[in-house]
Amino acid sequence: MTDITHETTHEMPYDTPYDAVHDTSVGGADENRRQVLYWRLLARLFDPEEQPALEAASVAIVDDLGLPPALLDPAVSVDSLVQRFPDLETEFQDLMAPSDGDQVSSGEDGADPEDSREQVRRAALVSKLLLNVFNTGAGDVTAKQLADWQRDAGWCRQALGTEGAEELSGTLSALEGELVRRMRLREVLADSTLARALTPSMSLIEQLLRDKDNLSGVALANAKALIRRYVDEVAEVLRTQVQQTSVGTIDRSVPPKRTFRNLDLDRTIWKNLTNWDPESERLYVDQLFYRHTAKRTTPARMIVVVDQSGSMVDSMVNCTILASIFAGLPKVDVHLVAYDTRALDLTPWVNDPFEVLLRTRLGGGTDGTAAIALARPKIADPRNTVLVWISDFYDNRALMTDFEAVQRSGVKLIPVGSVNSSGRQSVDPWFRERLKDLGAPVISGHIRKLVFELKNFLA
Repeated sequence: MTDITHETTHEMPYDTPYDAVHDTSVGGADENRRQVLYWRLLARLFDPEEQPALEAASVAIVDDLGLPPALLDPAVSVDSLVQRFPDLETEFQDLMAPSDGDQVSSGEDGADPEDSREQVRRAALVSKLLLNVFNTGAGDVTAKQLADWQRDAGWCRQALGTEGAEELSGTLSALEGELVRRMRLREVLADSTLARALTPSMSLIEQLLRDKDNLSGVALANAKALIRRYVDEVAEVLRTQVQQTSVGTIDRSVPPKRTFRNLDLDRTIWKNLTNWDPESERLYVDQLFYRHTAKRTTPARMIVVVDQSGSMVDSMVNCTILASIFAGLPKVDVHLVAYDTRALDLTPWVNDPFEVLLRTRLGGGTDGTAAIALARPKIADPRNTVLVWISDFYDNRALMTDFEAVQRSGVKLIPVGSVNSSGRQSVDPWFRERLKDLGAPVISGHIRKLVFELKNFLA
């Protein structure tokens, strides 16, 4: 994308785009063909009127490159294009990811003509991706159009590479959310064929959760099916992360039993190496070391408190699913509380995140003091309890006093500002600083960070 801003700062050195395409000077033609393709992209994005000269020049460039004319048709999805022309699939992969070749300039003396031509081809493919993803038009959106856009956005993420996709994740989510809002969702849900064509995503799930009280019959059944599909997909990913290492099986507060079966031979040798006698070639052992094998005799209690205001929907979905996964582990007693201006104890449904989500009410204000009043009586054994608090912390500042009291009692406090795939979330700076001073810094970023913290507590 840096290419676009760089190229468009140059004035066009030709009377028409056609002249640029047919320039035969060494190094000049390819440089200006790239500019034409990017000018067309910007014109399509920001000027509603078609630019005939740019369109004609772009057609000539694409034809000269041996690329299909469908590449210039915004109505053709990238997915359809790749299906019809399979050779393009590998070219779209990591297309916009940073690489050493990004700095090649076709206008420099001695530049390899093949590299120069490859840059033009790359510009054509980049333009296709960006136009399909960012030129979302106006008016109503059909289920098929949304599905096509979601697939195109997927291609865009692949083209950007891992780092680039993470940086652009918030922008793509916002675009998808706008498309979902423009779709006549209730009409789509009322048609089971159209509903099955929808691809569950966070933007779609948020809209379904907001609108679920206005749905009934077939529409409500289809909405529930979409939520269930999304929950199952996310749960599978999170379950893999949780199960990568064992959790809650060893209680290190219990001294290891001094039996031969538990002898840690490697550690014993390592710790006694200073007693090695080279002359007799013997190792004299002063101390034996044993492995911890004791199981937890008291279940660890995990209290998860989730802000269910609209700004935290992604974190709420991820954390309710995560809570259900930990609830299925041995020796972990999980409680779940959701709140806005009131608090709701969802512990009876903690094993089924689908049911939890159906009982949430998105929107409204935020007052965490109602939630802490519901959560604190659940703390029976402070040193064996972890309190996970998920919020953007734009909240009642009296809540900080409660956090301090909970921390002093011995409870492990884990404040979480964002546990989504993009890792972008606004957190109240006032709370962020005070929680950091308390020794409980706010976790933000990928949900793996929260999984890691919980594993450390439960191990």
